[in-house]
Amino acid sequence: MSNYFGDRRIVVTGGAGFLGHYVVEGLRQRGCRQILIPQIEQYDLVNPTDIARMYEDMRPDVVIHLAAVVGGIGANRERPGEFFYKNLMMGVQLIEQARLRSIQKLVAIGTVCAYPKFTPVPFQEEHLWDGYPEETNAPYGLAKKVLLVQSQAYRQQYGFNSIFLLPVNLYGPGDNFDPRTSHVIPALIKKCVDAVKADAPYITCWGTGAASREFLYVADAAEGILLATERYDRLEPVNLGAGREIRIKDLAEKIAKLTGFRGEIRWDPSKPDGQPRRCLDVSKAKEYFGFEAKTSFDEGLRQAIDWYRGR
Repeated sequence: MSNYFGDRRIVVTGGAGFLGHYVVEGLRQRGCRQILIPQIEQYDLVNPTDIARMYEDMRPDVVIHLAAVVGGIGANRERPGEFFYKNLMMGVQLIEQARLRSIQKLVAIGTVCAYPKFTPVPFQEEHLWDGYPEETNAPYGLAKKVLLVQSQAYRQQYGFNSIFLLPVNLYGPGDNFDPRTSHVIPALIKKCVDAVKADAPYITCWGTGAASREFLYVADAAEGILLATERYDRLEPVNLGAGREIRIKDLAEKIAKLTGFRGEIRWDPSKPDGQPRRCLDVSKAKEYFGFEAKTSFDEGLRQAIDWYRGR
């Protein structure tokens, strides 16, 4: 293990969140002695004045930008303006202020939602600009995509070292299980576990179940981000994923089995499926900074289910 993180001051925006918890723990395991987490009560990272004050107070060498306003299809449909504005303003101002202060490196986290709706599978980074994102999460995806343009432009003009990573949907212990804003895996876990407790005869799921998704265990995602932070310094965006996809229908059946739910799974086709398929080509992450997902999907699901039950 190198000493890259040992003496550097690392700011992790969103460090108290789901992914942030794992990134911070990974930094500690790597011997990082100066981890700084801006708290929302002290710094509103949508506000340029607060961003400037955060930089003055924390004086980071490296910034890992995880903070985001996120949610599932329902939340994206209800709050598209908020998702666009807040994610855009946070990222743009953090990168600009980091450039002005000659920060050594900024790691920007994008999203699989930035890819076009009908991207050839597996998604390759070269196809990122070949169409418009899926409509239900386009504002979020485009806000994040702008940060890639900014990152590349700043590298070209100013020599600023900013990298851009594209993770797929994450899952695992500590996920958001609020049905109003959760993504598909915690939503299905909650439905099944709650149905078992209530002895319910069926659960109802959004869409037709025909769409496919790829999922990355959150601890694996954190490892990929830290490897890229240490080892990757190029302008190309890089996918972070597990390289496997599963139909939502099959996912629901797998979670039902793992939770012991034996009732009926009903589908509500009046609700959107979202993007038809999602599966990443993850070869560049392995080539450029040695990242491969380690956690099997079933094991990751068991960990998430056990965590939710333990609450």
